[in-house]
Amino acid sequence: MTIHRRDLLTTTLAAGAAASLAGAGPALAAPGSSGADGALAGSGNALPRWRGFNLMPFFSALSSAEQYRDNVIDDQELQWIADWGFDYVRLPVDYWFFVDGDWPQTKEMSRDAVTRVSEAGLERLDKVVTQCGDHGLHLTINLHRAPGYCINGWEREPFNLFKDADAEDAFAFWWDLLARRYAGVSDAALSFNLVNEAPGISDKMSLDDYRRVMLRGQRAIHAVSPGRTVIIDGTGVGRDVVMNMTDEPVAQAFHAYDPFRLTHYKASWVGDNGDWPVPEWPYPNGDGTVTGAKQMGIALGQWAELARQGGGVHCGEFGCYNHTPHDVFLSWMDAVLEWLAAHDIGFALWNFSGAFGVLNSGRGDVDYEDWHGQKLDRQLLTLLRR
Repeated sequence: MTIHRRDLLTTTLAAGAAASLAGAGPALAAPGSSGADGALAGSGNALPRWRGFNLMPFFSALSSAEQYRDNVIDDQELQWIADWGFDYVRLPVDYWFFVDGDWPQTKEMSRDAVTRVSEAGLERLDKVVTQCGDHGLHLTINLHRAPGYCINGWEREPFNLFKDADAEDAFAFWWDLLARRYAGVSDAALSFNLVNEAPGISDKMSLDDYRRVMLRGQRAIHAVSPGRTVIIDGTGVGRDVVMNMTDEPVAQAFHAYDPFRLTHYKASWVGDNGDWPVPEWPYPNGDGTVTGAKQMGIALGQWAELARQGGGVHCGEFGCYNHTPHDVFLSWMDAVLEWLAAHDIGFALWNFSGAFGVLNSGRGDVDYEDWHGQKLDRQLLTLLRR
């Protein structure tokens, strides 16, 4: 009898969850476990341990911030990334940049315009692909905004990627186009991350919907480039392993932003957070419990188990907004990095330059180092390079 990885994962995680609820210990008890933090001896992670940063110039076509829509990456920044020992760039992109329509004037995307290709927009993306290759940095292109879905402003889309056939067709169209455009780029230099931060399961997207749409994208890419690494984000905004995709030819990525009230303290886009307490680490949960390294390891255990069983796993985003006290941020970051290293999982900090980054983060409690006119958080950089 063949036991598929999906079935083994389901059984392991279900048993671990029951043990955890019963107070019996870590969520992932397995031979070779190193104990209470959920760490497991060895890893079969099918992805390289890429380490680097998210870069933002294609992030949002309608952003008021130029750095999120200028479509330009400074060659010098890529050189610094490589010189500091990193090997990876994740590029979140808004597909609107590649649509030839009237959206720059109307601020809206029409249903019949989503596959009208802007060659000028794609040529700007071509340059970034070339730049990263020139600096020896692996590039992952991620659709942060895809036809019919975006975690930031889903309502701006004219349809629902997970329910509407024409949205799914447009999604497949763009991944087929990108696969063909970059078919000559080596698999070692470029990968594709199909869509950023899938939502939780609801009437707007079932787990079967997500599987169907992700397979559409994966098959469009592999029909052109069979060896190209394809990554899907976990559901629940990048928190949960996609159990019905573990036997498919895709890797999976999670985003490490928990405890959310620590990482997004005073973040303006979060909503009503004025009464959140100043974060500490370990983080007091308000119910008498705390979240520290042990609890975080248990929560992330499903990802360690996927990697241990030979799945491809990467941490596509993590970091803290600049209002979290710097010493708290670094202590939390230290715990996350230690966990990632223990499981041979790579990462991409959100972001490189900006409120979460190593450069120009705008924190009020950091003694910045001048770095060629930029403000460098040397303590954070040293931690990331460890």
